[in-house]
Amino acid sequence: MATRTMTVPNVVVVGGGFGGLWAARALRRAPVVVTLVDRRNHHLFQPLLYQVATAALSPADIAAPIRSVLRRQKNVEVFMGEVVDVDRAARQLLLADGQRIAYDYLIVATGATHAYFGHPEWEPIAPGLKTVEDATEIRRRFLLAFEAAEQERDEVARRALLTFVVVGAGPTGVEMSGAMTEIARKSLTRDFRHIDPSSARIILIEGGPRVLAAYDEKLSAYAQRALERIGVQVRLNSIVTKVEEGGVWVGDEFIAARNVVWAAGVTASPLGKRMDAETDRVGRVKVQPDLSIPGDPRVFVIGDLAWLNGDDGKPLPGVAQVAMQQGRQAAKNIARDLRGEPRLPFHYRDKGSMATIGRRAAVLQMPRPHVLAKGWFAWMAWLFIHVMSLIGFRNRISVFIEWAWNYLTWQRGARLITGEVSPDLKPEGYHAHELSPSPDTQAAHDAGNRAAEDERGWMGGDVHQAAPAPKG
Repeated sequence: MATRTMTVPNVVVVGGGFGGLWAARALRRAPVVVTLVDRRNHHLFQPLLYQVATAALSPADIAAPIRSVLRRQKNVEVFMGEVVDVDRAARQLLLADGQRIAYDYLIVATGATHAYFGHPEWEPIAPGLKTVEDATEIRRRFLLAFEAAEQERDEVARRALLTFVVVGAGPTGVEMSGAMTEIARKSLTRDFRHIDPSSARIILIEGGPRVLAAYDEKLSAYAQRALERIGVQVRLNSIVTKVEEGGVWVGDEFIAARNVVWAAGVTASPLGKRMDAETDRVGRVKVQPDLSIPGDPRVFVIGDLAWLNGDDGKPLPGVAQVAMQQGRQAAKNIARDLRGEPRLPFHYRDKGSMATIGRRAAVLQMPRPHVLAKGWFAWMAWLFIHVMSLIGFRNRISVFIEWAWNYLTWQRGARLITGEVSPDLKPEGYHAHELSPSPDTQAAHDAGNRAAEDERGWMGGDVHQAAPAPKG
């Protein structure tokens, strides 16, 4: 992309997630040209991504093309590309294909990725949930496990095929395990002839003493009871020490499982460490109260990539609400600069958090006014807020219809398995006699798998934790 000379400042926004998109929209009346750069062409509503992974919704139901979202905003240009470096001295971005984009102001909102605590080799075996590709791959593996179990005659191998492990009991893990259980025990019960899908084991593993640790203890206790009531096996104070083909290690115990889903933590986007700015140990950029980088007031970092203490002295959580509010605040401070007015510090307004456990079961926590809700009321609030928060009228109607159909029939309409399936139905090396660890594997495990300190993530800090509040 050639460098252009402009009569008005060029504000470049990197990332089309909640933070970046809300920043671009907040600049619609500012005397600037906005260039939004993202390596994908769509904005993804991540709080409902687990519903794609569990076949309740299709990807198009929770995603919208960025160009379509911003088509009426005349001062915005959308550029599809991957930013790999920031040259702050030259005020330019370097893209993966070698192109450069010049900026007058820069807003970086590239979010976070999965954290495997120093074990990147676990990722192919235990995918996390951040993108549409992640969700469809998890859905594919989940549904394929039942197909493979239908053909498997060895009872031990079949049991492993129908064992699903979710690592991490934050909102994503709780919602994922609850949805998996409902599919197995309700949606698939009449679809197979040689297996009983309701016999599937869904195991939720949490290293801490309770599920939904960020929530009030009463809500955490309710969530655990609700999960166990529908059939999820909740294992607390359990640390996953190794993930390998065929299962996971929890301390010295080996759990044979065909499917493992990672929901245990996140780490900041790699771009944070490329900005020549101070970061914390997981790569979040330490920003000023006005959300700019110290010493460079024209560069803002927001969302999961930013590290900033809230009014309570604790780091702000990596949730959608924070990213959206910071996006709007960064845009306001740029507009105040152009008017010659002083910038304002960012103050997070916590509008509450919620998580769903299953049908008619959810938790809701609001700080002001102080509200703790659970059960049917919280579930209805969860449904309403998530539908209203989706971008686009079509998406809202589509999701509402899908949820209504699922509620009435227990059927999920997105149960598609794509790609080559033959190797997965009978994966090489996955046999009954190999479901227990070999002596060499046992020895390697006992030797320990200590995570590298600089690669640790922070627990539960992703946008799955709380749906954004409705507009207003």
